[in-house]
Amino acid sequence: MSGRVGDLSPKQAEALEQIITYMWLDSDLRRNFNIQKSEAMLRKHLEFRKQMKVDAIITDWRPPEVIEKYLSGGMCGYDREGSPIWYDVIGPVDPKGLFLSASKQDFIKSKIRDCEVLQKECNLQSERLGKNIESITMIYDVEGLGLKHLWKPAIETYGEILQMFEDNYPEGLKRLFVIKAPKLFPVAYNLIKHFLSENTRQKIYVLGANWQEVLLTYIDAEELPVIYGGKLTDPDGDPRCRTRINHVGPVPSSYYVRDHVKVDYEKCMTVSRGSSQQLDYEILFPGCVLRWQFATESADIGFGVFLKDRKGEWKKAAQMQEIVPSQRYNAHLVPEDGSLTCEQPGVYVLRFDNTYSIFQAKRVSFSVEVLLPDHLQSPQTNGGSRNHVEAEGNSQASMLSD
Repeated sequence: MSGRVGDLSPKQAEALEQIITYMWLDSDLRRNFNIQKSEAMLRKHLEFRKQMKVDAIITDWRPPEVIEKYLSGGMCGYDREGSPIWYDVIGPVDPKGLFLSASKQDFIKSKIRDCEVLQKECNLQSERLGKNIESITMIYDVEGLGLKHLWKPAIETYGEILQMFEDNYPEGLKRLFVIKAPKLFPVAYNLIKHFLSENTRQKIYVLGANWQEVLLTYIDAEELPVIYGGKLTDPDGDPRCRTRINHVGPVPSSYYVRDHVKVDYEKCMTVSRGSSQQLDYEILFPGCVLRWQFATESADIGFGVFLKDRKGEWKKAAQMQEIVPSQRYNAHLVPEDGSLTCEQPGVYVLRFDNTYSIFQAKRVSFSVEVLLPDHLQSPQTNGGSRNHVEAEGNSQASMLSD
């Protein structure tokens, strides 16, 4: 084989097809004819495929068993235009259990593999239908989205995965429907939206109570699982189509390969013997989430969350409203993390308690964040416009000791 077009080996032909596909999917090249930027993206993409062994990831690599069993989602059915549909069922996912059982690299590779499977299915659909099928429809079922899903290591890895999508599979998404979104969803979206291009954000539709009606305008009932308002079932009649969509639960501890995930903390402080330290965070409106992580160097530490009216005034624990009961944590053995949805405005106090220790001061490493919601306007059935309104507000922290 000469390596010229028309005289290529099967492997060379496949590589050329991938390059052409990538260039076609590149929105800059298609819309703005930005050749220089597209060339740089293409070179970066080819290096990515080489490093991650993407060309053989479907045939030569299989995710660890824990990911196959306990990471939700799957491809099921086609939309009215013939594009594959991918489902993610977020609520039952156990982020911490998964991260204690598999490496971050395994999660990223599993998502790359999913992308390649979907791209392959798009190519097959193009052949079947005699037209170009180049993008997919996604349905995010976020019923049950909770504070456990805002665990920082999981959000950071998900951000890396989204960045990987943007860098290597541009324009592979036709539209994404978010259904059954709880009150916490705007906070979760605000954490990851900066990883998404504006073009991708415009393809996200947060549906309201009529979500089944909207889905059926884009998907035939025969291609939509019964659980989502259609008529599709598994051969045994399962309305959830479990043979194609993985519905999961908590990860059994038998899969754990580590007892904690390494965290880089932002600050350190010493809590003197017989005393405590308080961190004040002013929450200006309800719906914000307060998230914390901490570890100690050599011994346990008490921790609780309290509420008071004014920032800067010192109060004893007994003088404040207890929100998260104070208790002692062996944070020198296993780092502690948690979060709280702030239902009312006020000054939330994170109190590290060492009053019970007569002889030993405690060195605490910690990170604390106030997560703001992003208010989304749901689209009309016809896919009308949405406004992303940034939530405004600020938080201030101060340390007080007693």
